[in-house]
Amino acid sequence: MTELEAKVDQYEGLLAEALEAASLPETPPADGTLEDGEACLEMARAYLTDGRHFRAEGEPVEALAAFSYGHGWLDAGARIGVLSVPTEGELFTV
Repeated sequence: MTELEAKVDQYEGLLAEALEAASLPETPPADGTLEDGEACLEMARAYLTDGRHFRAEGEPVEALAAFSYGHGWLDAGARIGVLSVPTEGELFTV
């Protein structure tokens, strides 16, 4: 396995795990809405799907980028408070 393939594996796994761990907060945040959180989750799911498509098509660089962007949506949602995420571990930067 090449270094690039290993990174693609790692980032796909991280995004899938982060999607399972992220959820909408019980109460809407002061500066956002639950719709904002839903949009973040939807974008992350879409990037996971896109990354898997790129990977299957033999485009690992595009797959890695998609997985990274998807995780970025979740991190952003967590930082602005429209997503609830675990604070322990290394899945999120919050």
